[in-house]
Amino acid sequence: MAKFLLNGQPGEALPLTDRAIHYGDGVFESIAVVDGALLCWEEHLRRLHHGCTRLAIPPPAAETLRAEADSLLPARGRAVLKIIVSRGQGGRGYQSPESVTPTRLLGLYDWPDYPETLYRNGVTCTLSRVRLGHVPALAGIKHLNRLEQVLARDDVTARGFREGLVLDLDGNVIEGTMSNLFLIKDTTLITPDVDKCGVAGIIRHLILERVLEWGLKPQVRLLSVDDVRSAEELFLCNSILGIWPITGLENQAWTVGPYTRAIMDSLTGDGQIAGP
Repeated sequence: MAKFLLNGQPGEALPLTDRAIHYGDGVFESIAVVDGALLCWEEHLRRLHHGCTRLAIPPPAAETLRAEADSLLPARGRAVLKIIVSRGQGGRGYQSPESVTPTRLLGLYDWPDYPETLYRNGVTCTLSRVRLGHVPALAGIKHLNRLEQVLARDDVTARGFREGLVLDLDGNVIEGTMSNLFLIKDTTLITPDVDKCGVAGIIRHLILERVLEWGLKPQVRLLSVDDVRSAEELFLCNSILGIWPITGLENQAWTVGPYTRAIMDSLTGDGQIAGP
């Protein structure tokens, strides 16, 4: 059963004039909770602050968010904490109000029931038929307007796939519908550039920071579908699912490679991802 705090108080209803409802005017974070611990808390807090700054929304105090988060956390088991910060209430029309009082909404949700086989044996993907538009002003951040992701997720799920790869308008592979993408080729770990669209994920950032530990060279660049198909290893990541190896893309198959296993074992062992 989900539990919510609205501006520090128990509640489940936003004011009807909140700009989160009207325009998706805000940012959010989804954080893994394991036995009362918030995984990658500082990294999520930093990205939330960055997103607020990009949208010119006054960010909430870190101490306030932590106190509110701690009041929701279970002592045992797994859960997902979602933090939403909107610009707050405003009148009709796009123009931001002269005086901004942001809204904080924290929700604690049940842990998703992902089968362990997705971590151990990998996942088969497809190419989503929904493409991402180029919006550099919003690229990278976790803003609340996720309609492209909703459409892409519904598209791949309706076709029986757990996850799908999403291209941009130029045909570059950007990310999964709910995850970031990495591929390994010739001891280089490559992830798509998200300067024009897509999300700069927390686990993506951690992997790029630590890539040299696994004997790999990092590279961030545009990727084509052919680049993906010629990869030696592929995997997806986000803060909740951790890492899922890709073992199929439509009619093409891969095995779970040694570098992917090493990255999974390292991050799980260090307690930075939840794992299976």
